[in-house]
Amino acid sequence: MHSRTRAALLPLLFILTAASPAELQQWRNQATRVTITRDDWGVAHVRGKSDADAVFGMIYAQAEDDFPRIEANYLTNLGRTAEADGEKAIWQDLRARLYVSEDGLKANYSASPDWLKKLMNSWAAGLNYYLATHPHVHPRVMTRFEPWMALSFTEGSIGGDIERIDLGDLQKFYAGKRTLAATVKDLEPRGSNGIAIAPSITARGTGPLLLINPHTSFFFRSELQVTSDEGLNAYGAATWGQFFIYQGFNERTGWMHTSSGVDNVDEFAEKVERKGKGFCYRYGPQCRPLVERPVTVNYRTKDGKLASRTFTTWRTHRGPIVREANGRWIAFAMMDKPAAALQQSFLRTKTRDLKDFLKVADLKANSSNDTVFASAKGEIAMLMPQFMPGGTTASIIRSLSTAAIPRPIGAPARDCGASEHY
Repeated sequence: MHSRTRAALLPLLFILTAASPAELQQWRNQATRVTITRDDWGVAHVRGKSDADAVFGMIYAQAEDDFPRIEANYLTNLGRTAEADGEKAIWQDLRARLYVSEDGLKANYSASPDWLKKLMNSWAAGLNYYLATHPHVHPRVMTRFEPWMALSFTEGSIGGDIERIDLGDLQKFYAGKRTLAATVKDLEPRGSNGIAIAPSITARGTGPLLLINPHTSFFFRSELQVTSDEGLNAYGAATWGQFFIYQGFNERTGWMHTSSGVDNVDEFAEKVERKGKGFCYRYGPQCRPLVERPVTVNYRTKDGKLASRTFTTWRTHRGPIVREANGRWIAFAMMDKPAAALQQSFLRTKTRDLKDFLKVADLKANSSNDTVFASAKGEIAMLMPQFMPGGTTASIIRSLSTAAIPRPIGAPARDCGASEHY
């Protein structure tokens, strides 16, 4: 195979950035530690001296291939789509902002381990370096990326759990009306599957087989390989804007995330009462205060200017209020562990066997997908999502190459108190 190799990240022109000279020099220095090789199909093979350098090059290569998709994903996950698309996207942004806030993500970043901070720093640097060296690229909104932003998007599947919040119901609750236009039809194929076959039932009997079969359109994810001198060597699919291989393999293990029908989202019908100037909700004998949080959503007006709307949002200890039903306010509970989820997503790409993989899984931060696994040792396994309600519900990991290995990694049971559990 012929390949085209280049020092892809050598400095070019710095025009569209507000970066300081020190930042520009830092990006130049990091770029010299990264190379990108494009094979005959255009697939990027990224190599960096450290994992952080590899992340820098990985996101730079993605930006070369499709920066608009990267920006679109982060506008969605940061709740900023209306700044590009206008008033029609306000409710989508409000839904995201029920969970995501700049202060919250910055706090999660500050509390993250140093190795993860280095990766997030390099992720932001790689994107900013790309924008600085490509003056012909004009972002719709995001002219600069900050490291903490990476924590807003740790779910690599087609639609995250948050999309189960109905936008029309959300609008009716927070605006007193439901005038939301019909949702644009999602044409993305769904229902991904994967198959792991133990060595004992293969024709050669020498190793496992792993089928990775994501049901997405051809350009839904970026395909690439990313390696480093620190042991990273992963190949597969990365959702645009993420710095980990979402489904793929290294030289020892492979992993595939498949669709799951488990109950990984809860709704609670809260009995709400007026208390002073605010509200409280019944929980056993108590009436706990509802947490009030203002959320301001910016949006682009028809004349191209920015305007804003501010909403008073409410939440219980289970999650935010998203609608009303039969006189009860409905709280929405889903997994919200951005730092743990990002750690788990990256660390599993460096695992060496099932024991390694299960150690990473102990972070318990994979919420919406099953995982099919295989290793060069002949191990295969299936892991269920790690956030499920129910008094005795637990995720089960089953190794099919040897004996069944029951291993609880699910969330603890939830006390419904005086609320009705939907």
